[in-house]
Amino acid sequence: METYHGRTSFFDGGLVQLIGWTILGSLVTIATLGICYPWALTMIYGWKINHTVIEGHRLQFTGSAIGLFGQWLKWLLLSILTLGIYSFWVRIKLMDWKASQTSFRN
Repeated sequence: METYHGRTSFFDGGLVQLIGWTILGSLVTIATLGICYPWALTMIYGWKINHTVIEGHRLQFTGSAIGLFGQWLKWLLLSILTLGIYSFWVRIKLMDWKASQTSFRN
């Protein structure tokens, strides 16, 4: 069981790492005109999850940019077909996708 200063639930990522991953994700997204946004999203979210421990058990993110890209295209198409109405559900769908790709590391 992992502990940090006597705590069993904690986050052990650092500020410099977060800044670096955020800058890299932003640059990639801008350079590709948003096409690689799913890659940036999975990279940053994966870093956050992989540095999180809950009740002594480290979390693991198994999602991939390719897996999210397919969902992203579907959500974009549905948003276009519904004249933007579906976009209100995209944030919820994204949170659901993230949760489905997160588990406890063995």
